[in-house]
Amino acid sequence: MKVTPDIIRHEFIGVKGKIAESPHQSYVGICGEVIDETKNTFTILHKGKAKSVVKKSAIFDFKFSGGTIVEIDGKLLVGRPEDRLKKTLKRLW
Repeated sequence: MKVTPDIIRHEFIGVKGKIAESPHQSYVGICGEVIDETKNTFTILHKGKAKSVVKKSAIFDFKFSGGTIVEIDGKLLVGRPEDRLKKTLKRLW
């Protein structure tokens, strides 16, 4: 998978995710499959339990098909999944 700024438009339900950084220490290390997404949260299946994680307060590592691991700031993912398709991202490089 080619990593581009359009990665924020990707569907995250069903993708393996891990919380890399967060000011909430209890969030760090939560990993598993994303089973639901709302405007402000991801629900991750962690050790058989559903854990809700606030998007804007975390940095996520997502593992896509092909083994590509991408680190994404949750602030870029805030919003309804269907509205992210319309979102534009200012190119930083």
